[in-house]
Amino acid sequence: METVNGIKAAITALMAVLTALWGWFGWLVVVWVLLMAADYATGSAAALKAGAWSSREARNGLWHKAGCIAAVLAAGLLDLVAGQIIANLPGLSLPFSYTVFLCPLVLVWYILTEAGSIIENAGEMGAPIPACFTKAIEDLRAKVDEAGTETDTEEK
Repeated sequence: METVNGIKAAITALMAVLTALWGWFGWLVVVWVLLMAADYATGSAAALKAGAWSSREARNGLWHKAGCIAAVLAAGLLDLVAGQIIANLPGLSLPFSYTVFLCPLVLVWYILTEAGSIIENAGEMGAPIPACFTKAIEDLRAKVDEAGTETDTEEK
């Protein structure tokens, strides 16, 4: 029992240190990377089960993941540029501190996309998937899309 408690304490301490270093934004990245790996693994497993695994499709999946990484990096760079412009524009002061906006939206969108893909892969492997689960992920993804495309329109 002491060994289990020691392991739990070590994991908790590690998580606390990582949270202090990364904050909430870093954990979004960690969750996304883990989901990308799980999606690739479950996609490969589903293809193997169906007898349709091919190295070409596996490479295409990796290229797709690389494109997603590029999109997240671009969103992060745009956030940095926007933050610098806002911080250094003479006469412009916002009632809040701008740190990030685009990158978390893009990350959450990709997290939901990966989660949806994992669910599809699980279904292809034979797991029963409740329709409400699939619908909930699609609804959340649509809300993130809306948040990223909303414009502030005031009634005149």
